[in-house]
Amino acid sequence: MALIVQKYGGTSVGSAERIKAVAAKVKKWRDDGHDVVVVVSAMSGETNRLIDLAKSIQATPVPRELDVLVATGEQVTIALLSMALDEIGCPARSYTGHQVHILTDSVHSKARILEIDDQRIRADLAKGRVVVVAGFQGSDQDGNITTLGRGGSDTSAVALAAALKADECQIYTDVDGVYTTDPRVVSAARRLDRITFEEMLEMASLGSKVLQIRSVEFAGKYNVPLRVLSSFVEGAGTLITYEDEEMEDALISGIAFNRDEAKLTVLGVPDHPGVASKILGPIGKANIEVDMIIQNTGADDTTDFTFTVHRNDYAAALKILAKVKDELGARAVSSDDKIVKISLVGVGMRSHAGIASTMFEALANEGINIRMISTSEIKISVVVDEKYLELGVRTLHSAFGLDQAPN
Repeated sequence: MALIVQKYGGTSVGSAERIKAVAAKVKKWRDDGHDVVVVVSAMSGETNRLIDLAKSIQATPVPRELDVLVATGEQVTIALLSMALDEIGCPARSYTGHQVHILTDSVHSKARILEIDDQRIRADLAKGRVVVVAGFQGSDQDGNITTLGRGGSDTSAVALAAALKADECQIYTDVDGVYTTDPRVVSAARRLDRITFEEMLEMASLGSKVLQIRSVEFAGKYNVPLRVLSSFVEGAGTLITYEDEEMEDALISGIAFNRDEAKLTVLGVPDHPGVASKILGPIGKANIEVDMIIQNTGADDTTDFTFTVHRNDYAAALKILAKVKDELGARAVSSDDKIVKISLVGVGMRSHAGIASTMFEALANEGINIRMISTSEIKISVVVDEKYLELGVRTLHSAFGLDQAPN
């Protein structure tokens, strides 16, 4: 008998009918002899509705009260799912994050989990009950309700699985696993049977929306086997686990991309020590996150300093650089918000040479110009013009043999 933690997202519990379908799925696991803890999100669209409601009262809602409000979305779902389980003869007990003592820090709307008291859950499991826990929420040491940020239910599930030393944490979504790339862009994309925590972290940070980054970090840190499955289609899904020799055989596991990039360049900056901090310091103080950075030194003792930011921060960053340019005596500022980032990810890069050259050659053969390059031990990212996104992803997917099923 295994202890399984399952998480169902908003689309999986988006209606009474879907909640009943989830109950049937959970009961099957319980009937097979497993202990089951279920973590659920609010019904699809409910969190947005509550936030809009708050903003109709207060333009910038008080963070503490906003957490009190949005946490009610999950409270509705846990009660309904527990009723649905009871109705089909499966004893269940629902709990809010506060009731099972998911202790967090006091940062409202993006709290971090500090500790979980698993005694109440274990007592219910011992009595043969399914335990249904509200995701996305907890409480701080003063008893204030806190929420973990968007996608926080994934983190709740992984944290509970770690605390309970569960055999597996299953994340049920509207996709049937992790794919080599987005199937909407490459129809030949295939589902991966396995992927490492490290690769999944890179994929998530580079634009893949399957899992929240914090949940993958948590799973890797506490060695919680994580499986992504579909709520609507039966299948084995994708197991996220530690690296093994078989995984190293594959050059590339997946291709991620991000449409939300913008590039800024400060041209003709005097090439003196401290220039980078004088440019990026004001950007950081404005809470703007910088991604890729390139610095080129010219023959005239000046440098061109280029970096990328999220497209939402583009206008603010441009405004800051206009002031920085004058302070540094730079020649000009250029910018482009019509770029995208395409990334190859794979632990096989550690032991195989020539991946970068294959990537660059494949893009060049399609007339795709690379504007920036960034690498890490298991990742190569390039910035290209936005119009080449789909062509670039399809080209690389084919060039690295991801279209075919593995031998």
